[in-house]
This record gives sequence, structure tokens and C-alpha cells, in this order.
Amino acid sequence: MKYIGPHVSATGGVHNAPINANAVGATGFGMFVKNQRQWKAKPLETDVIDAFKSNMSLYGYKPESVLVHDGYLINIGNPDADKRNQSVTALIDEVERCAALGLTQLNIHPGSGLGLITTDECAVVIAESINNVIDKTRKSGVSIIIEATAGQGNLLGGRFEELAVIIDRVEDKSRMGVCIDTCHIFAAGYDIRDKQSYKKTMAAFDSIVGFKYIRGLHLNDAKADIGTHTDRHESIGKGRIGIDAFRMLMEDSRFDGIPCILETPNEGIWGDEVEMLKKCLN
Repeated sequence: MKYIGPHVSATGGVHNAPINANAVGATGFGMFVKNQRQWKAKPLETDVIDAFKSNMSLYGYKPESVLVHDGYLINIGNPDADKRNQSVTALIDEVERCAALGLTQLNIHPGSGLGLITTDECAVVIAESINNVIDKTRKSGVSIIIEATAGQGNLLGGRFEELAVIIDRVEDKSRMGVCIDTCHIFAAGYDIRDKQSYKKTMAAFDSIVGFKYIRGLHLNDAKADIGTHTDRHESIGKGRIGIDAFRMLMEDSRFDGIPCILETPNEGIWGDEVEMLKKCLN
């Protein structure tokens, strides 16, 4: 079983996310729990929380079928202590919002040292920030899912080794996971276009990070070529990766039981993409 669906809009309230997911035939979905471009938001109201949970039940979605994405302003790798603390505070708030909604997985970009500290130093800062967040949200039951990135600029996560270093320094690994983004890893130089390359890349991931940490998958084709570190998403099968990689992912049992989330640019064909991926499961 794979939970397949797009990252849907929660405009008008988070309770609308399950409705929007169901409208495109999704069996899982991604969402934000607050405005992704603002530091703060008003607390979730009880009636909105109740409506969200009711819609989750109505359309048959489980907590494990949803992958929340954190806000774009958050950077827990910032070497500036005050700015990093602002990000940690915002991340704690998002964890608490997930918990209030009964959700269990919050996906984050690892963070950036902004060119002011080394990659290794930034990995330490990120892990310390995650330890802080986990320590202050012990009763939440929400896991922090770090996303593999395209390695653009100074953003960590473009190499599997960087993800492994962060996880190694997190104290409570039971609340840690990884999300593979197909566009990101392709842009970072990991090939998945044919069977041999796919096996090689997944073997590398398993050896360096470990499939036991896989908690999410972002399904995006790529507009830019392999190794360019350019994070530009394309519709499934219409980019440089091609449809074969997505068939292999859908057939790979190591990705069973997790949300497989589309972040593709053409909302108008999300339903078609979901159906196409579902057929790959048969």
C-alpha cells in the first residue's frame, strides 16, 4: 500500500485539505498547517480542528497517509543564534499544530549555513536544533522528516552522507525520518532513470542512511538535467527523469506504507497523475 496524492491547498482552513485531496482521487496528501510564508499564525480553532478530523475520517485518510511540509522561512541551520531560535520556535509551533490535528509527520528542509560555516558545522547546528524541537515536544508524537535536497547553494541534504550525519547526531532517532524527493536527488546527481542506475542509487541510500528511516516520498519529474543542483519540478513523465523511474518507485515495496506526494506544477492534471501512479501499483 502506498498513499498517493498531491500537496493540496488548505486555503480557507486546514479542514479543506482532505476535501481537496479527495477531489483528485488521492489516497494520501501533503499540506501546510499554517501560511508557509509567514512566521506566525493565529492558533487553530477548535471547530477547525474538529472539521479537519471529521473530513479525514469521512474520506478515509489516516495520519500516516499525510505528510505535512514546514514553512519556507524556517532555517534551523542558520549560524546566527537569534535567527536560528526564531526558526526553532516556529518549527515547535508547527509540530504542535500537527499534534492538534492528529498528524504525525512533519517534513522539513535540513537548513543552510548561508556560506558562513562549513557543511559539517551546519550539520551539527541542524541536529542540535532538531534535538531542541524534539525535547520541547515530547508528548506530540510527531516525527521530524528531513528532506533530501538538490544541494543548491549552501542548503544541506544534497548528499546522502549529509542526511546520515544529521540523523547520527539526533538523540531520539525514533522521531526521525527521511523524505526522498525525486527531482532533488536527480538534480543532486543521483540517477534513477533506468533499472541499473535506480538499483545503484537506492543501494547507496540504504548503505549510507538506511531504508528504515524512509517516511516520505516526493514525486516530481525534473526540468533541469542531472547534477545541475537546480530545483525545478516538472509533471510526471514530462521531464528529464522520465516515467520509468516512477514505475520503479511504485513497484518498490521499500516505499510501502508511506505518503508519496506530488509537488508537480500543473494542478489541472493532478488527478491524471494520481491515477497513472495508482496503475503502476497493479
